[in-house]
Amino acid sequence: MDWRVHIHQDPSVLGGKPCIRGTRISVELLVRDMADGASQDDILEAYPFLTREQVHAALAFAAASLSAERVIFAEPTGA
Repeated sequence: MDWRVHIHQDPSVLGGKPCIRGTRISVELLVRDMADGASQDDILEAYPFLTREQVHAALAFAAASLSAERVIFAEPTGA
């Protein structure tokens, strides 16, 4: 899935958070709802103007964002 069709970032909308194009529904909100136990059907019921493809795009964007992240481990210094 090419999430770029459905996900948009604009500094003037929600401070530039990635959102479903044409809405103020952030990827973060959808991922958080799902992490809290909401199903895709629950999300589509709560936001009837969204499509299943848009919800999938939000998840694909989140996965792509995490796969591009670098993790650096540091040892704590003395206390």
